[in-house]
Amino acid sequence: MSEFDIIPPEAIESGDATDAYFDRTAETLQHAGRNPHVVAEVTADQFPTGEFELLAGVRDAGHLLEGLPIDADALPEGTLFDGGPVLRIEGSYLDFARYETALLGFLSHASAVATHALRTRRAAPDSTVLSFGTRHVHPSIGAMVERSALVGGLDGISNVAAGEVLDREAGGTMPHALLICFGRGNQADAWRAFDAAAAPDVPRVALCDTYSDEVDEVLRAVEALGDDLDSVRLDTTGSRRGDFRHIVREVQWELDARGHADVDVFVSGGIDPASMRELRDVADGFGVGGYVSNADPVDFALDIVEVDGEPAAKRGKLSGAKAVYRTPDGGHHIGLRGRKGPDDAESLMEPLLRDGELVREFDIDAAAEQAQADAEQASFPRED
Repeated sequence: MSEFDIIPPEAIESGDATDAYFDRTAETLQHAGRNPHVVAEVTADQFPTGEFELLAGVRDAGHLLEGLPIDADALPEGTLFDGGPVLRIEGSYLDFARYETALLGFLSHASAVATHALRTRRAAPDSTVLSFGTRHVHPSIGAMVERSALVGGLDGISNVAAGEVLDREAGGTMPHALLICFGRGNQADAWRAFDAAAAPDVPRVALCDTYSDEVDEVLRAVEALGDDLDSVRLDTTGSRRGDFRHIVREVQWELDARGHADVDVFVSGGIDPASMRELRDVADGFGVGGYVSNADPVDFALDIVEVDGEPAAKRGKLSGAKAVYRTPDGGHHIGLRGRKGPDDAESLMEPLLRDGELVREFDIDAAAEQAQADAEQASFPRED
């Protein structure tokens, strides 16, 4: 037994990471000699709602289903959707039934994180925005959080192990713990020690709110590191912030007054799109944590919509295999597969698996570019 409460990858790959009723379903169908050819679709909403979310997790979903004797189609990762299927599976039901639980988990959680990441990206399009959120989630999903944050357009990640999984370098400089280890009044010693120890390519970003006023610590950091100082970070606890926008403006003013306008000011701690919109003209960058990593999973479901070539669906769901379209005005449209779509519309469903073979490549940067293009086209998020 593992020392940690983690389902191992081999259990996910084998289909054991499933709800028990799928095992009972398989036993029943096998006992009855039934294994129909079905079309099943993953959807959150049946019809477009105008409330867009960003699709992520398709890479994990594809690898989960790889090797099964099925065909699958999906929207490209990084596509905004507001209804209709995001993934479609065709094959004998028992060949994929036990994978539903893990499949929905891969898509639901990653899409939620990516959607919130895109919201933060759009809230401060000209700022550097970094993912600081993996400390809020189970460490086994850190790579999913960081990958989804990048798909949503964030500029960097902080989790070292996730960076190794994603072949991306994690970034970060110092926590309050470093300053506290040097003791009250010795912040300059901590900043200088960091400067001496860190590799030359590590940005010199001084955390400046541990013991005293932010302006005071920023000016002490400038004095300690001089021209080597790249940025300062303000992570002031909410109960001590007061008018945070005024504090950031004051820091920028005093840096400029002393000839250090080139020192960037980053802010972190409880950052969300609303606070980013308030600060984006006075702060140079943001570290975003819980707003992204703690996003509520998208409520995807997988439903059979055809059985042996005939339309079928549970009550309240739309039967028949469907096509998904994007029109030039950013609209998302759903129609029956094989029927004519809207004029000038782009069909969004693309092959993912053919007879179990993965036929799509995955690129984080391409998905992020897709997300930004869709966001422009669909004016996402609407509240902006």
